Amino acid sequence: MTRYVLLGNSGSGKTTLAHQLALPHLDLDTLAWYPGTPPRRRPLASSEGEILAFIAAHDDWVIEGCYADLAALALPHGAELVLLNPGVDACVENAYSRPWEPHKYATREAQDANLAMLVDWIRGYVTREDELSLRAHRALFDGFRGPKRELTTPAAIALFGGAAAGTGR
Repeated sequence: MTRYVLLGNSGSGKTTLAHQLALPHLDLDTLAWYPGTPPRRRPLASSEGEILAFIAAHDDWVIEGCYADLAALALPHGAELVLLNPGVDACVENAYSRPWEPHKYATREAQDANLAMLVDWIRGYVTREDELSLRAHRALFDGFRGPKRELTTPAAIALFGGAAAGTGR
């Protein structure tokens, strides 16, 4: 079985890497929030049910997101933890060049209208103290006793994606 949990800041390359791995893919953004404005997190138990259903439906998978609390729910199911940590500047650059995400935004224009807020949020990664912060990601990574790796450059992330997809891992 091939199972990955990809964790990192917004713009770190999690979704791109998940697509490169060519495995059934769960983007945690799709189940972490109630629809509507302002955004409001769903209860952990509600999201957990969807994560466990996804895991039960697939032998091989990749789950990705910024949520240390949700990522932790998938780790006991035989996953390798991959922390994408290319630095805030690389994440901001990726945010400016990301393709339209139709599963999150109705139009490209709606996505672009959110870009300034997203860049501010990305820049707060190292100072936030919630489950979406570097502090929470580092604590989960450091405490995890299973297979794990940290990728700290865009080149390392791309190389891992190409190597893992090429070997069927």
